[in-house]
Amino acid sequence: MSDGEDLVSRARSIFARLRDDAERQDDPGAEASTNGTTTPGPQDAPDVDEQADRSDQAAVEYGAEPIAEISDQEADDAGVEGTEARGDPHAAAAPPVETPVEAPVEASSPDPGLVAVVPEPQAEEPALPERLVDPDEIAEPAAVVAESDTAAVPKPPRVLPRVLAVANQKGGVGKTTTAVNLGASLAELGYRVLVVDLDPQGNATTGLGINPRNVESSIYDVIMTGTAIEDAIEPTAVRNLFVVPATIDLAGAEIELVPAFSRELKLRRALDDAAGDFDFTLIDCPPSLGLLTVNGLAAATEVLVPIQCEYYALEGLGQLLKNVSLVQNNLNPRLEVSAIVLTMYDARTRLAEQVASEVREHFGEIVCRNIVPRTVRLSEAPSFGQPVIVFDSSSRGAIAYRELAKEVSGGAPQRTG
Repeated sequence: MSDGEDLVSRARSIFARLRDDAERQDDPGAEASTNGTTTPGPQDAPDVDEQADRSDQAAVEYGAEPIAEISDQEADDAGVEGTEARGDPHAAAAPPVETPVEAPVEASSPDPGLVAVVPEPQAEEPALPERLVDPDEIAEPAAVVAESDTAAVPKPPRVLPRVLAVANQKGGVGKTTTAVNLGASLAELGYRVLVVDLDPQGNATTGLGINPRNVESSIYDVIMTGTAIEDAIEPTAVRNLFVVPATIDLAGAEIELVPAFSRELKLRRALDDAAGDFDFTLIDCPPSLGLLTVNGLAAATEVLVPIQCEYYALEGLGQLLKNVSLVQNNLNPRLEVSAIVLTMYDARTRLAEQVASEVREHFGEIVCRNIVPRTVRLSEAPSFGQPVIVFDSSSRGAIAYRELAKEVSGGAPQRTG
């Protein structure tokens, strides 16, 4: 055996002695053992005094310090506190007592009388996780997301009949295009739809294939002369879709209505007479906040606002909402903004995406999920006097307005009879 291995084995015996001394002091029956009472140990265990003498002799032989003068660091490593290793005279004076050696481990040593006991390693406590996770808690976020995801849940259907004013004080945002194609898509779903052209330009009239010069009565006659609205209704090429046309005479109605009695309620009274004949009435308001637009808001129960996906279209929206609030407080308490439709969306530009994001963030659920894209077919259809679902049924614009009609209707059942 080499000198290094022999030194290790003897050092282990020194630690065994220190451990035995510590156990004696911690044991309350240690004094009883000094009075002659000994505890029998294993048959092959040597006498403790003899072992101590041999350990001291071996320590001196190899140049080690006596046990009583062992360093504090070594005493701490051996797990001893307050013993003769720290120079306690009382502990050093304690007579040796024969004690059993637990689980002796024989070390290879040139002296067969030496027995080395290796201290048992202390079991490390298992590391606790930072936070105990409940298995049921893992599946909770998915359930919450499923309950909070209302994008795919259709809005509850409103009671028919419904009167919607398509209004925005800015021109060129798609009011007439929305009124014509949304009305045609609702009619395609089986609803009876009436489009009221309240714009002096008469674009909704020509967009549905009606020539203003060939009509006998128009919305001007209904508002100014009290003509029954049934006499001004014209059928279109789309089944279940009808229109009250506008003529150039409507351009002077703004001035003529100024001195009129109850001028804001002219259209409402006319529509009340035909309320039971149609499921949806769409009023195409002019691009202004004059008396014609006020008539349209006073006659409607809902406001549908088309917004072009450009920043100019957002500028007049605040003023429109103020006017809607004024009409609601003074003329029509049942009026509400029920839908905002994003139109002329160009996916190639970042601007359109930013406008759509800001509108959705500000107005929330009233912004329709379906967006109307900017397409050539939507621009070409009015020149043929047809809605886009007739002009090009498979175009992107036709598909967008069909989906928009399903969203606006909310799945309301068609009336029978």
